[in-house]
Amino acid sequence: MSRLTRIEIDDTGLPAPTPEIEQERRVAIFDLLEDNSFALPARDGRAVPEGPYHLFLSVRDKRLVFDVKAEDGSDLAEFHLSRGPFRQVVKDYTMICESYFDAVKKLPPARIEAIDMARRGIHNEGARVVQERLEGKAELDIDTARRLFTLICVLNLDG
Repeated sequence: MSRLTRIEIDDTGLPAPTPEIEQERRVAIFDLLEDNSFALPARDGRAVPEGPYHLFLSVRDKRLVFDVKAEDGSDLAEFHLSRGPFRQVVKDYTMICESYFDAVKKLPPARIEAIDMARRGIHNEGARVVQERLEGKAELDIDTARRLFTLICVLNLDG
């Protein structure tokens, strides 16, 4: 079972997310748990740890941490990623989301659609960064990477 069955975010010490971002977080977690593809590859000649997996995301020592555990809670892998490669795309995505949330309240549908297309493009770029940074550490499809990128954004990586 190459999939995630539990996802938790440790946002201790980080600013509280806005209601819109909190909603995005809930939707991303729900969507991830409904449909995802996540596996740990063989490394250093060791057998591949079998899933399903539990994922704990956090920021520790200014690094993004993916802590992967087995269903019984035993440690399988922990990846500490530099926040640098995520900073610009997270900043761009946060700004376009704010524009989108404002647009939904007051702009005509054509303008909202244009902003949403830009938002999806930046979201796809963020997913590519996630896949690139996890290469050799975890195997995931683009939809899983997109949803993980949303969760990474709520960790306020530009702060």
